[in-house]
Amino acid sequence: MKLKALKTTLSLALKKTPRTTSEFEKLPVHVAIIMDGNGRWAKKHHLNVSRGHRQGTENLREIIRHTDDLGIKALSLYAFSTENWNRSEEEVSALMQLILDFFASEIDELDAKNVRILILGDKGRLPERQREVLREAEKRTESNTGLRLNIAVNYGSRAEIVKAVREIAVTVKNGTVRPEEITEQMVSDHLYTAGQPDVDLLIRTSGEQRLSNFLLYQNAYAEFVFPEVLWPDFSVHDYDIALEAFGRRDRRFGGRKRDADSE
Repeated sequence: MKLKALKTTLSLALKKTPRTTSEFEKLPVHVAIIMDGNGRWAKKHHLNVSRGHRQGTENLREIIRHTDDLGIKALSLYAFSTENWNRSEEEVSALMQLILDFFASEIDELDAKNVRILILGDKGRLPERQREVLREAEKRTESNTGLRLNIAVNYGSRAEIVKAVREIAVTVKNGTVRPEEITEQMVSDHLYTAGQPDVDLLIRTSGEQRLSNFLLYQNAYAEFVFPEVLWPDFSVHDYDIALEAFGRRDRRFGGRKRDADSE
């Protein structure tokens, strides 16, 4: 590790106040977070799993604020996957209620801070009230030009890619597009994140090291950070450490770094 990077890491470890933009060597444009560990946090504290999810939602407020303060352009959060329906009825009900509670408490501030909300996923399977709240949030903030806050609800990346393929297939069938004209950009334009940059940094809390069907296409060249801390305990300080780790990565996007000795 270079001396400068070591000094910065030690500084972050010792001083836990939120960092400012100027204190980072470089920052990602698009951060994605798999908020993992709510259930284990609840078990650790001898609480019901729904309490773990609620604590995780409380934690989210500061992470969003800090992302916005740093000038990061997009933040994608994995809130509820298509596979999460397989959990107990009690847990699913608790998660559905948290959707209502989160927007009831946060929408005014998010809108005032110029945050634009986009829901990733198929809202069709959600209860009517949840669908209504999510659509209202998107509609209310659609003209905002600040942080793009993507919240994945009933989301699965494979299903998203299938959706994109089907939409493109329709254009081929009606003669609008020829198969040889299909490009990577065209595929991107049919994803939920159309018009947004790909993910630069993927953070998954709790130490688990897998994508779990989250933004598979968009994460093609993302840097991954897997902090051991459980999501309800993931602080702004922990977030800064992950961002600092990103800043030290040498991103070559499949190329090779030029070595002065080889010239």
